[in-house]
Amino acid sequence: MTLTCKTAGESHGPCGIALLEGLPAGITLDIEFINNELSRRQGGYGRGGRQNIEKDEVVFLTGVRGGATTGAPLTIQIVNKDSRLDDANTTPPIHNPRPGHADLAGALKWQTNDCRNTLERASARETAARTAAGAVARCFLREFNIECFGFVRGMLDAHAPTEVTNENWKNIRDARDDSDVYCPDDSTCKAIIEHIRNAKKEKNTVGGLCEVHVFGCPPGLGSCVQWSEKLDAKLAGAVMGIQAFKAVEIGMGKECGRLLGSQVHDPIEYNTTTTQESHLGFTRPTNHAGGIEGGMTNGMPVVIRGTMKPIATLLQGMDSVSLISGEAIRSDYERSDVCALPAASVVMENAVGFEIAAAFLDSFSGSTIQMVHASHNEYVQSARKIIPS
Repeated sequence: MTLTCKTAGESHGPCGIALLEGLPAGITLDIEFINNELSRRQGGYGRGGRQNIEKDEVVFLTGVRGGATTGAPLTIQIVNKDSRLDDANTTPPIHNPRPGHADLAGALKWQTNDCRNTLERASARETAARTAAGAVARCFLREFNIECFGFVRGMLDAHAPTEVTNENWKNIRDARDDSDVYCPDDSTCKAIIEHIRNAKKEKNTVGGLCEVHVFGCPPGLGSCVQWSEKLDAKLAGAVMGIQAFKAVEIGMGKECGRLLGSQVHDPIEYNTTTTQESHLGFTRPTNHAGGIEGGMTNGMPVVIRGTMKPIATLLQGMDSVSLISGEAIRSDYERSDVCALPAASVVMENAVGFEIAAAFLDSFSGSTIQMVHASHNEYVQSARKIIPS
């Protein structure tokens, strides 16, 4: 069974829900790790007042017994403390749609002049459930020494020069965790904070760039058989599915269009003494492809970047149209953030982790974690015999 996730819930409803199907039995769930990812998603300089109300923690309603998965559908609940969806005084109808948000498109789709239902579901509050689902999937990935690491790369004219490698990523992660904006470079961190402060003063918003690296993926995750099975396409879809993301790049990304083939493609080397199990002996001096060729992992770290646009809810409002009168008016304001880029990097890290786990299970299926291990071990032993010794 393919690993899938669906979420449900409104921003100010009782809770958020994630339903996962396709996880094998016997995965030990690290509750502290999962809740820490939810806590990181709530953090970061530039967040709004909602984060002072909520304390997100997972509650497993189904599919878990004794701290491990049972193989049945797994249901995660995250309770909303700010639950007031049916209180017309605090969650009134929204008739003045916000440019850049789902308000107007949703109102036209569901044929109403009240944008409330649309914005409640379109809200980035949904990403709490998605983050939890990704963190569960990463508990599975850790069984196979596959690790995901995400951070904020930059904003406006501030870009971290940080180079991430298999050898230094844990140190970079520590630096990220010491940063108020989840950026491991101190000077870039300071510049980002200044940009957020200026945006707040101007009643404006800012976005930026996030980046995720995945270490330890075996070659062959994904497929070239059908376009819909390509891992880079699935990763791009997962990241673009995060609220406010407008662009995705794998590896060198758009820079490929400015260079010659000899400058882009990564030479192949073979070394049976390499300590990186995921390489199966095949290594690359560069990783411009971002660990994916032909829709499949090639043993190098997977590298993916996402661009988040500035949040669409501006305190100053923007030119809009009243859905009651049709007259020009300023857009409505809903409590929001000046910048949610650090939080978005956490969501992206876990969304990527989920897709990697799904691709892994597509390649190495099994009803139990022991069966998945056996399938993976058999693959590794067989793959090492491709070049006769």
